[in-house]
Amino acid sequence: QVQLVESGGGLVQPGGSLRLSCAASGSIFSINDMGWYRQAPGKERELVATVTSSGSTNYADSVRGRFTISRDEAKNTVYLQMNSLKPEDTALYYCNAKITRSMWGLLREYAYWGQGTQVTVSS
Repeated sequence: QVQLVESGGGLVQPGGSLRLSCAASGSIFSINDMGWYRQAPGKERELVATVTSSGSTNYADSVRGRFTISRDEAKNTVYLQMNSLKPEDTALYYCNAKITRSMWGLLREYAYWGQGTQVTVSS
């Protein structure tokens, strides 16, 4: 079993900052790509940012320059520092991780999702 547990969401005023965390735990051989996605009411889930195991990052155009994704390998944790928040950043934010597990002597990669953490930007 593998779990992704997110934290750090909340209500913040426009221009404010929040830091999201997502910790992976369980039967893990290695963690490959990790990322954050978000889904606003009535909209499809969209990519926010990803980071590879080697540290390469990718951002949606809408957040580039305001958000920073990072990871702590020792803690199996990915972070999303969100600055200069805007009302349009309001959404349910989901953590995603591609995790390799060893099962019956075989290595296989699986994709896991967290339960989501709400971010609301409003005055």
